[in-house]
Amino acid sequence: MAKPLVVVESPAKAKTISKFLGDQFDVRASVGHVADLPSKGLNIDVDNGFKPTYELTDRGKQVVKDLRAALKDASELYLATDEDREGEAISWHLVEYLKPKVPVKRMVFHEITKSAIDQAIANPRGIDYGLVDAAETRRLLDRLYGYEVSPVLWRRVNRGLSAGRVQSPAIRLIVERERERIAFVSADYWDIDMLSATAPAFESKLVAVDGTKVATGKDFDDRGQVSAKAVALDEARARALSDGLEGQTFTVRSVEEKPYRSSPRAPFMTSTLQQEGGRKLRLSSSQVMRVAQGLYERGFITYMRTDSVTLSDEAMKATRAAIESEYGTNHLSPQPKQYTSKSKNAQEAHEAIRPTTPYRSPKQVEGELNSQELALYRLIWQRTLASQMADATGVTVSVRIGAVSQHENTDCEFSAAGTTITFPGYRAVYVAADDDGDGTKEALLPPLAQGDTVPVDTLT
Repeated sequence: MAKPLVVVESPAKAKTISKFLGDQFDVRASVGHVADLPSKGLNIDVDNGFKPTYELTDRGKQVVKDLRAALKDASELYLATDEDREGEAISWHLVEYLKPKVPVKRMVFHEITKSAIDQAIANPRGIDYGLVDAAETRRLLDRLYGYEVSPVLWRRVNRGLSAGRVQSPAIRLIVERERERIAFVSADYWDIDMLSATAPAFESKLVAVDGTKVATGKDFDDRGQVSAKAVALDEARARALSDGLEGQTFTVRSVEEKPYRSSPRAPFMTSTLQQEGGRKLRLSSSQVMRVAQGLYERGFITYMRTDSVTLSDEAMKATRAAIESEYGTNHLSPQPKQYTSKSKNAQEAHEAIRPTTPYRSPKQVEGELNSQELALYRLIWQRTLASQMADATGVTVSVRIGAVSQHENTDCEFSAAGTTITFPGYRAVYVAADDDGDGTKEALLPPLAQGDTVPVDTLT
């Protein structure tokens, strides 16, 4: 009996989808691209509208042969490659080389779950030739750039080097930054820290001498010159001021309280997942994508190549329900939060990267995943839930503390700040790495009032 043939990209994905569709469908894998430009020669007719010449890859020849055999017993062909430029190009090449005589349908999905696969089967579309053209253009640019520029490198620099559409501009950026680094003139500057003998102890930093700002790194230009509005302390003066502060009275000059509020970050897209995976899990970008690919193909997360930070309405409801169950209603944001990409060039063809089922906590899946998979899944789960949680709130207290150094009777002013989190909100589940969020860490200051004396433990 004839049954539909479904073609996906990877064998792992085929195995998972086959479980959902059962014996009524024949699910096969293309194992990526089946055709490409031949490796020898340009194979682009520049004078004829940049018309390319394709051929089946060595692996593609066997894949096409096997799929042609499977098509003989098929009632229809479902092309289920990824919904991106490359996935659309693979589907197009499959049609070009298989030349199917049965109806051809394009099915797309952003997560590998039974409901998503069933919806994709029920709502097929045609091949998007706009995406096919985009993929082909990118491939032709790769060949034109590499084929034409690489020989220049062989003649001028060294044989075996290659140029590329992406790598060459990236190298230029690196070279430009390296030249800036080489031209940069470094400058030495010193500061003084005071550790209090209070309970709790806190650190403050010298910020002004005789009313003039003490220079920090950002007060110097690329030539090593300090701003006219700041004074740079050298080692001798810093030590003299510090020695002159020993035994002196440190008095609170001002206390300022401000409400603190921090909002959660958007759910992950590809670039932010790679960044946070590197910072928190010490994984390279390629490792993050390899682990994420496995999680996607096994149905744990949505598609991992995306520039979107949006959640579907269904995912939003499931995420908020999971928050209410795990952390209580008071940790929910008052209204659903929908985020938008900051990039003007974002395609946003997919959702953000999220768990396919937000109810599945890391603890519930730990028996199904290895350590790297579990760590990345936990990161994605936490970030997704945090995106729909309430803001963290608290109080930030800033104090200015003054003392007079016996060295040249210099007035010295120190600054300290501490934040007390009164309601953790999203921080109950997730805190972004310092350079992906506001980096706020809870730091307590003792009760201080203007005119109070601050006992000193050490000056460094």
